[in-house]
Amino acid sequence: MPKDRKRAPRVDVVTREFTINLHKRLHGVGAKRRAPRAVAEIKKFAQKVMGTTDVRVDTGLNKFVWSKGIRNVPFRVRVRLARKVAEDEEASEKLYTLCTYEPKKSFKGLENITVEDEEVEAGAEA
Repeated sequence: MPKDRKRAPRVDVVTREFTINLHKRLHGVGAKRRAPRAVAEIKKFAQKVMGTTDVRVDTGLNKFVWSKGIRNVPFRVRVRLARKVAEDEEASEKLYTLCTYEPKKSFKGLENITVEDEEVEAGAEA
């Protein structure tokens, strides 16, 4: 398949949960650049899987990444990626991705899942 062909932007609103292995994405990164690079890698991952260039990181996710300091970033993080419609008219894209933190005690046996609409609304109200 030729690499110069552009893929059509995704237009559906969807929410998915992923486990991101930050440890392998930060291998070889200097100590004082690890937490900022981790946030950048989360954004890059969200761009790739959700197909939007506008990615917004929630403050809870940012605090979790920085919770052990700039050097000792957690090895893995469970994130919920929600593709949403941008309300502001001057937005360059009509869709954006919101990354939120999903706390988990263990990452064993977790898979990437698509979250149903009822679960998303219940989580927003709580």
